[in-house]
Amino acid sequence: MTAPAVDWRLIREESRPGPLQMALDEVAAETAAAGGPATLRTYRWEPSCLTLGRHQDPETVDWAFCEREGIDVTRRQTGGGGIYHDGRGDVAYSIAVPAESVPGELLDCYHLLCEPVLDAFDRLGIDADYVDEAVPELYHPACYLRELHPAHDVVAAGPDGTQRRKIAGNAQYRKREAVIQHGSLSFSVDAERHLGVFADPPVTPAAFRDRVVGMDELVGVERADAVATVEAALREWAAATPEATVESDGSWTDAELERAEELAAEKYRDEEWIRTRPGDRS
Repeated sequence: MTAPAVDWRLIREESRPGPLQMALDEVAAETAAAGGPATLRTYRWEPSCLTLGRHQDPETVDWAFCEREGIDVTRRQTGGGGIYHDGRGDVAYSIAVPAESVPGELLDCYHLLCEPVLDAFDRLGIDADYVDEAVPELYHPACYLRELHPAHDVVAAGPDGTQRRKIAGNAQYRKREAVIQHGSLSFSVDAERHLGVFADPPVTPAAFRDRVVGMDELVGVERADAVATVEAALREWAAATPEATVESDGSWTDAELERAEELAAEKYRDEEWIRTRPGDRS
């Protein structure tokens, strides 16, 4: 498959709070749907943040731990379990593109937009691909500890080529005639803090590390170089389509940033949005 033949902009890594990052994903989708550029971006969570899946039960969160440790909590538009995004250990990306330019079938679209992610791992010397066969879940509320499925879960092989552990969580949704896919690529794993954001998970840190791996455990790479590799893979994936154009140093407009602040205030920082599942809201 080839990247959509559209006008792209690459927005390089920016550090912002989690609620604003989720709002910017939504704004990027609105821009793409309205005829503006499609967006490729990497981003960093500052402070560290727990994102809940759209339908996740808030009772699965250890709210006291998050408050004590200064960890933001927000809720994603995408489903799945919660993900702890460490300010250093997580490399986040998103792709926002007009829906008409990508496959209508969810899995086909997902595999297309994951192509630059898998390419980035390959450039880093990491043997990563979709898991070969299903692996049973360890703890349903945590994204990285759910069942691993061959259709969509990305795992990486260890130095001996045998043990394959999850290294990326990716998901997508459609918003106003646009598709937004975002993902969390593990650079470094802090199992204790990842488990700490959940209320009494029946999983030990050792078991977490047996399921999840970071880039820094597999290859000798600095975080900044890993981010630059992801950005290069995104840019070159889009540019490989002859009809596409890519602005390599793109940025948000003032109107987009203003819209993102509004969305963050009314949704992604809103206590009812965060602490209530959609079907339970008044």
